[in-house]
Amino acid sequence: MRTRLLALALAAGMGLTTATPSNAATPSTAVTSRIAVHFDLAKGQQPENIALAPDGTAYVTFAAARQVAAISPKGTIRILATLPAPAEGGAPALGFALTTGIVRTADGMLYFLYASGDATTTGLYRLRPGRTPQRIAALPANGLPNGLAYDEPAKTFYLTDSVLGSISTVPLRGGPARTWSSAPELAAAGFLGANGIKVRHGAIWATNLDQGTLLRIPIGKGRPGPVQVKATGLAGIDDIAFTGNGDDEVVAALNAPNKVVRIDSGGRTVTLLTAGLQNPTSVAARGRTLYVLSAAYLTATDPNLILAPLGARA
Repeated sequence: MRTRLLALALAAGMGLTTATPSNAATPSTAVTSRIAVHFDLAKGQQPENIALAPDGTAYVTFAAARQVAAISPKGTIRILATLPAPAEGGAPALGFALTTGIVRTADGMLYFLYASGDATTTGLYRLRPGRTPQRIAALPANGLPNGLAYDEPAKTFYLTDSVLGSISTVPLRGGPARTWSSAPELAAAGFLGANGIKVRHGAIWATNLDQGTLLRIPIGKGRPGPVQVKATGLAGIDDIAFTGNGDDEVVAALNAPNKVVRIDSGGRTVTLLTAGLQNPTSVAARGRTLYVLSAAYLTATDPNLILAPLGARA
C-alpha cells in the first residue's frame, strides 16, 4: 500500500513539472552497465540515497523499510539500523515514514535523515559503527527532510526539505536546525520541491523535482547568495553527483523518466543510462565507476544497484 501511495504521488508530481526545457538534450551516449545487486521489494528495500566508503562499501537508506544498510563490494546486504514506525500517519505528501539522505564522514560515522511525520522522531541521526542511531537534530514533522550533504571545512550539514521547500543547516555536533534558504526556486509546485543536494567549491547544488531544475547557490559568508538556475527541463530530477570532468559537470537521476543523464556547464544534457533502471533515485561517483540506485517506486519491479563506467575521474 505504501509503495502504491508513493507511486500515485510521484506520478502526479511528474505531471506537475513546471520547468520548460531551455536546452534540447543531445543524443544519448551508450555505456556498458551491470546490475550489481537486486533488492527485495517485499521487504521494503527501496533504496533512496547512497554514501560510499573507501573500501567500496555502499551505505544506503531503504526508504519504505525505514532502514540503513551496508552493501559490500560483493553485494552482501547488512542491515545496520531500523527506525521505529510512527504510531500513525507518516511523512507529509507521501503518507508513510521513510529514511532518506545519507552521508559518511571521514571518520566512518554515518549520518542520515528520517521523515516520519512525528515530532519525536523526525530528524537528523548519527549512526556510530555497532551502535544504535542517535537523533542529533529535530526537524519539522510537517516537512519532509530529503537530501543531505556535508561541508567538511565548515563542519556543517545542509539538508533539503521537499515539502517546506527549504535548505537548512545543522552543525556536525548536532543541535537546532536553522533555515538557510527558502528561496522560491526551492518550492514545491504541487508535490515535492527541493530534493537532492551536494556541496561543491563554495556553493550548494540542489535539485527541484517539481520544477525540474538544477540549482547552484553560493554559500558566501554563511549566507546564501543569489540562486542560479543551471539547468531546466529535467522532469523527475532526484539526486546528483559530480563527474570530476570540469567543476560543473553533473550526473543526475531522473526518477519517473527512468534515465541517468549528464549535465554540462551550459545546462545541456546527454542520456548516459536507461537499461535496467527502475525509477533511479540517487547516483554516486567513485573513480571511474558510477553507482546508481533504483527504488522501483513506480515500476514496482526489481529495485537494484547498477554499476556503470563514468568515463571521468571524480
